[in-house]
Amino acid sequence: MKTQYYTATSLDGFIATEEDSLEWLFPLGELGTSSYPAFIAEVGALAMGANTYEWMLRNADAVIAEAGSPWPYTQPTWIFTHRQLPKIEGADIRFVSGDVNRIHAEMCAAAGDKNIWIVGGGDLAGQFYDAGLLDELIVQVGSVTLGQGKPLLPRRLLSPVLSLTAVRQMGGSMVELRYEVNSKVPGI
Repeated sequence: MKTQYYTATSLDGFIATEEDSLEWLFPLGELGTSSYPAFIAEVGALAMGANTYEWMLRNADAVIAEAGSPWPYTQPTWIFTHRQLPKIEGADIRFVSGDVNRIHAEMCAAAGDKNIWIVGGGDLAGQFYDAGLLDELIVQVGSVTLGQGKPLLPRRLLSPVLSLTAVRQMGGSMVELRYEVNSKVPGI
């Protein structure tokens, strides 16, 4: 079992615009030709930030068109938030706040021998990293720059914390990078 941050980023390190838009991402590739189908098959639980969840609510029509339903996941999902949010009917969603350590244990129990996916955002992934719970980053880098926006991972991770384990070109506009996270490096 691994806790993985699987996401896409612009070349200059942003996962969304300042307004939480992902429109820059959609022209870059097809979900079905990426590593996503194999990745999601190994996921047993999800962690999602409130902004990512709200993006899904705002873009429900696009989600339905892509996935066939307003909630594309069968796995239980923990939404990290400090505010009241509407629940998507039929989705296995748990709204939580507080320390990721406590909630990670619940997620591990629910995931069984499968992985935990930190869907977004970058700060949530950073909280898992800070707690020593993040095992892997899978980052698909698109051939666009945004200039500013929501950062990929707003933490300082200096060598030797990240070890590059794989690189895969995805068409002419994206590349996937896989990193093992060694959060147990002395002095870090």
